[in-house]
Amino acid sequence: MSIPVVDPYPLPEVEELPRGRVSWKVEPARAVLLVHDLQRHFLRYYTPGTSPLAPMLDAIAGLRARAAALGVPVVFSAQPGGQTPAQRGLQLQMWGDGVGPGAPAEIAVPLADGETLMPKWRYNAFHRTTLDTLMGTRDQLIICGVYAHIGVAATATDAFMRDIQAFVVSDAVADFSRADHDAALARVADHCGVVLPAADVFPT
Repeated sequence: MSIPVVDPYPLPEVEELPRGRVSWKVEPARAVLLVHDLQRHFLRYYTPGTSPLAPMLDAIAGLRARAAALGVPVVFSAQPGGQTPAQRGLQLQMWGDGVGPGAPAEIAVPLADGETLMPKWRYNAFHRTTLDTLMGTRDQLIICGVYAHIGVAATATDAFMRDIQAFVVSDAVADFSRADHDAALARVADHCGVVLPAADVFPT
């Protein structure tokens, strides 16, 4: 199986977001912003200039700007290109070669000064990475990027199990379909984190 081409779909409105079990609020001094797998390899399956891609990129840009102003560390995860079968593991059977040799592995936006690029090998951004070290003593993780029902949800779940409060930004993530997008947000809100729009992450 390979990654599907994504038909445009509208992002959920605020009134459509699932209700959560907790009422955590982002505190900049406790938070890290994770931009999950925002690589050209993955974004090429979306139609440029349409939803969800265009509004997601706008929301992520806003989050990065606010994070920089508030002193919130920003970490970009990225799957390395040209992985060997051993490095790829079971993902080879599930998704194929992944970011193969010569594929557009690079991040789709330029990194700003102070932002960190972190290699990532599996769905979960904590697994076999330095994310836990990069968190330091911070115990809140704000997650945006792709894909919501796969790596984003897996990372939020692991954050919860590490006693790190996870926040998934509803209009700063994208998925294979609106159904997958909604299911990912419902899953997070139900058992491991807070779902909120970008405007509510760092309120002015």
